[in-house]
Amino acid sequence: MKRCWVWLYRGAWAEWEADEIEMGRSNQPDRTFQENGKRFSGINLRRRVPMFMGEDEREFWERAEQRNRSTAKLYDELGMAEYEAMEAFVKYYP
Repeated sequence: MKRCWVWLYRGAWAEWEADEIEMGRSNQPDRTFQENGKRFSGINLRRRVPMFMGEDEREFWERAEQRNRSTAKLYDELGMAEYEAMEAFVKYYP
């Protein structure tokens, strides 16, 4: 258990600041988010209403897709590897 970590993911409404991100996971450029079903199903609550819906009427996966593309663009602008989309995580420290 000492080698286990909990990785926090922000969901579809906000992203970690670039200096907070501890792990990034690139998404395959030849697949859509929907085609990456097993990986993405953990955050895609298809038939449930999200808690912080706000005014944005897009599906959860659509918001997350746009945000993940923005994160990848930021990494590219910072001179890091170029990806189509990227999920960002922060390690939980109890």
